[in-house]
Amino acid sequence: MRFAGKVAVVTGAASGIGKETAKLFASEGAKVYAADMDLTGVEALAGEVPGMVPVAVDVCDVAQIKALLDKAGGENGGFDILFNNAAAGGARGGIDECDEAGWDWTMNLVLRSVAMGIHYAVPHMQHRKGAAIVNTSSVAAVGPGYSPTAYAVAKAGVLHLTKCAAMDLAKFGIRVNAVQPGFINTNIFAASLDVDQADKATVNAMIAQMSSHAQPVPRGGQPRDIAEAVAFLSSDAASFMTGASMIVDGGITVGPRHCWDPEAPGLFDTIQKFLEAKEAGGSGQ
Repeated sequence: MRFAGKVAVVTGAASGIGKETAKLFASEGAKVYAADMDLTGVEALAGEVPGMVPVAVDVCDVAQIKALLDKAGGENGGFDILFNNAAAGGARGGIDECDEAGWDWTMNLVLRSVAMGIHYAVPHMQHRKGAAIVNTSSVAAVGPGYSPTAYAVAKAGVLHLTKCAAMDLAKFGIRVNAVQPGFINTNIFAASLDVDQADKATVNAMIAQMSSHAQPVPRGGQPRDIAEAVAFLSSDAASFMTGASMIVDGGITVGPRHCWDPEAPGLFDTIQKFLEAKEAGGSGQ
C-alpha cells in the first residue's frame, strides 16, 4: 500500500500504460483521477476498480488539462502524483512528409500537454510531502529509427522538459522524472496506422508476435512493465531521484542487433568469414 491516502492523476487512462498504472495506483491505496478522451473507457475502468474517478479530457485542449487538475486539487485539497501519459503516434513519416499541421498537432499532443500538465499541477502539489510527477517519454527520444520523426522529437522534448522542470520545481519539493518505454504491446500502433476497428485485434496480434523478437529480452513489453516503473518513480522509494529517466525497453537500445542476436551477423563476423575463406584457399568473395 505505497500510495495509501494519496491522490493521483493519470492521463491516457482508458487503455495501455495509463490504464495499468491507474489500476496499480488504486490497488495500492490511491484515489485516482483517470482521465482520457475515451470517457466510456475510464468509466468502465472506474466500474471495475474501486477508488477511480473518471474524467473526460482532451490533452490537446489546455483548458481541459487545467480543469482536470483543478478538479483533482479542489476536491482533495491538492494531489500527490501526476502521471503525464496521454499521447498517440502523431504525424507519420519523415520530415519530408510531415506538414505544418501534422507537426503542430504532434507537438501539442505529445509535448505541450506535458508542459501544461506540469504547469497547472504546481499550485496543487507544491509542498506536499512526497509530491511526484512522472512523464512518459520514449526510447524514440534517444535516437532515430524507433518512431516517426515528429513523435521522436516531441518525446526528446519531454525528456529535456523533465530535467528542466525538476530544476524549476525543486523549490516546491516536487520531484519530476520520466519513463522511457520501448516496444510495448498497446493500441498506439494500430491507432497510429488508422486501422479499422475490425482489424485492430489482428494488427495487435501481429505486433505482439513481432515485439517478442525485437529486443534481447525474448518477449513483448507489457503495459504493466511500465506501470511498475512509474509506481516506483512515484513512490517514496525514489525520493532521491529527480530529473532522471528510466528506460524500460527489454534492452532494445543496448546496441545493434548483432550484439545480442546470434542470428544477425555484424561487421566483424563478415570480416572473419572473409578471412577464414581466404585461409581455406577460397576466393574470399
